[in-house]
Amino acid sequence: MQLRIQRAVLLLPMAVLGVSLSTPAVSQNAMSFFLTSANPGQGADLGGLAGADAYCEKLAAAVNAGGKNWRAYLSATASGGSPAVNARDRIGRGPWHNAKGALVAASVDELHGTNMLNKQTALTEKGEVISGRGDPVNMHDILTGTAPDGRVAMASGDTTCGNWSQSGAGSAVVGHHDRMGLDDSAPAKSWNASHGTRGCGMDALKATGGAGLFYCFAAN
Repeated sequence: MQLRIQRAVLLLPMAVLGVSLSTPAVSQNAMSFFLTSANPGQGADLGGLAGADAYCEKLAAAVNAGGKNWRAYLSATASGGSPAVNARDRIGRGPWHNAKGALVAASVDELHGTNMLNKQTALTEKGEVISGRGDPVNMHDILTGTAPDGRVAMASGDTTCGNWSQSGAGSAVVGHHDRMGLDDSAPAKSWNASHGTRGCGMDALKATGGAGLFYCFAAN
């Protein structure tokens, strides 16, 4: 009897170890931030803010992270009697964690200050890294339409590809998720406000190192 008890005690840690090894460290449901793994298909024409939000919801649901108020980090200019929309005002208060559970920012102010967003933390909804500067295919231009503080970019000309409804002529402000550019200037290292695109179609977005991707945040 004593021998059987000793064997059971020895086997117990192994059973517990087996459970811990097979259990994911972080549930996908805990994800509250991601970078889209692909463009919806029409370049910067995302169907407006509503279409972009719906796409965030779709990608999140595909990895069992639905049921949250997913919002695209995009700004829109005043148009047709509607006021301007600031990206920072539509994503909730934080904190936000990526698909691996790493903290990206604890608050809106931190997100637009000393955040932890970079190539290794700006993961897709699948937990994958998006290629950036120095990789065979550079996709670091991320659509935002914002200024560094997260408010709509007010530079002359188009900054949002017609409020995310154009896939031809126009331009949109993009940031660099890898925090790298042609030099060490602040815009080159900005995650949300680096430069404008050459156009709004996929070919134009690719020309400067993009793929029509954008950030998604859970607002609740």
